[in-house]
Amino acid sequence: MTYDLLVKNGTVIDGSGGARYRADVAVKDGRIAAIGRINEKASSVIDAEGHVVSPGFVDGHTHMDAQVFWDPIGSCSCYHGVTSVVMGNCGFTLAPCRESEADLVFRNLERAEDISREAMLAGIDWSWETFPEFLDAVDALPKGINYAGYIGHSALRTYVMGERAFTDPATDDDLKKMCAEVQQAVIAGAVGFSTSRTRNHLTTDGRPVASRIAEWEEVRAIVNAVGETGKGIFELAGETPGRKPERIRDYFGRLKDLAVESGVTQTWGMFSTRVAPDLWRPYFDLLDETAAAGGRMIAQVHSRALNVLLSFKAHTPFDNWDVWRDLRVLPLEEQKAKLADPEFKAKLVAVASREYTGPRAVGAEARPPNWDWVFPMSNMDPDQMSMTEMAAQRGVHPVELMIDLSLEHDFEIFFRQPIANEDQDHVLEMMKHPRSVVTFSDSGAHVSQIMDSSLQTHLLSYWVREKEAMTLEEAVRQITYNTATLWGLHDRGLIRRGMAADLVIFDPETVGARMPEVVQDLPAGGKRLKQTAVGIKHTVVNGEILLSDNEHSGAAPGKLLRS
Repeated sequence: MTYDLLVKNGTVIDGSGGARYRADVAVKDGRIAAIGRINEKASSVIDAEGHVVSPGFVDGHTHMDAQVFWDPIGSCSCYHGVTSVVMGNCGFTLAPCRESEADLVFRNLERAEDISREAMLAGIDWSWETFPEFLDAVDALPKGINYAGYIGHSALRTYVMGERAFTDPATDDDLKKMCAEVQQAVIAGAVGFSTSRTRNHLTTDGRPVASRIAEWEEVRAIVNAVGETGKGIFELAGETPGRKPERIRDYFGRLKDLAVESGVTQTWGMFSTRVAPDLWRPYFDLLDETAAAGGRMIAQVHSRALNVLLSFKAHTPFDNWDVWRDLRVLPLEEQKAKLADPEFKAKLVAVASREYTGPRAVGAEARPPNWDWVFPMSNMDPDQMSMTEMAAQRGVHPVELMIDLSLEHDFEIFFRQPIANEDQDHVLEMMKHPRSVVTFSDSGAHVSQIMDSSLQTHLLSYWVREKEAMTLEEAVRQITYNTATLWGLHDRGLIRRGMAADLVIFDPETVGARMPEVVQDLPAGGKRLKQTAVGIKHTVVNGEILLSDNEHSGAAPGKLLRS
């Protein structure tokens, strides 16, 4: 036999958590055909000497629903070994929706997920109405990586209710139609149903997104309709019950009861926060309580702090403030010249030092910083001095320091502002919980402010290599078998004969993320953060080499993954 691809001399870490071993891996027709010492010929050969061969990484929390229409490779996730993603989280999808009503779904996506309306208008060729038709449209696209997707509550609600979706409870007829649509979507291949109930998710005109208007009984009815299909996941961006015990008990009871009565696996994201450091712990107790009651509930956790990245090339916290507003519309070279003027710089510092009286920050929108929790980022070292400490050393205000450092680095510097997961001991504890999965990149959303597509390479470089807090086998399992299994991608996440040939060939001694950069490559010229990786030699999707050292091969081997 002549194989299509042969990966020779590598160290296989197969995703199971079992010990590594040396072997060749052969691929035929997009599947793993043999593992061991292989002497047969192949059309393409990769020499993996000194490298690990692992399954492709699976990211279960992305918002690439719009990006898939203009980005043929799935960046920036693809640069970090991700070969399969789940999109449509938090109730935000492009279907079901009539093209004439596309603005209804744009309202939900534009502010809550910071996805540019101009990019969506320029980059999407609308060819669907129903969710099954949307899946067919994604299926037909040339794709570098694999995509699965939820049907989202906000889109579903606006499709059935129109403008009433943003103001009214559903009628019995509305609910009947929504249940029928969601069942049709899951039967056609949606991985499940997603919703948002978090107060952070607002429309561009400051109203709650459509799913937030729904009463709990509406959510319950739809999830039970999913359960009647015998498959599917329920994902939600959850409520914020606060710290009152009776509200917490009510919320937890509703989540647990729904998981048990519907039989649908439930998943939601969880972060630690410095302002309430133990707030996450009862949620993790709920995971075990739900399992004991007969339901299945899984927390999605991150591998590091959730960071907003500030810079003069993208956003500063003061872009809409007096004086700053006029500066920030100028070309960057003109901004540099004005920032070098001591009198003008002093005006900027004075304005930025005033008490903030603007609106509450929403989601990942930049906010006036607590400089104790802002860190200069000119390299990927996560352990740097805070802006408060560095400003004190220099004898300047932190805003002046931000300006000075930006000029010193010719604007090639970011300022990292953690807004969650500040305590890394908590991060590690959450990752190691048996009912959590390491995911939640939010790829495709907040693209000019957050760059978490590298959470997988951070796991390998920081927690495995630098901190030695888990073995490489444990870390690989976290981002392959565990995530693939939760989302029902049962032919991925392991290196086994007959499994889909999604593979990552990487050097464990060097794998990691490069510094982010600001690029202007969105449709309509929008800005986004881009971040590639070091130490990943090849990424293979369905048996074809997609990337070699971050360079695209030109192949489009990705598939739509239907439930």
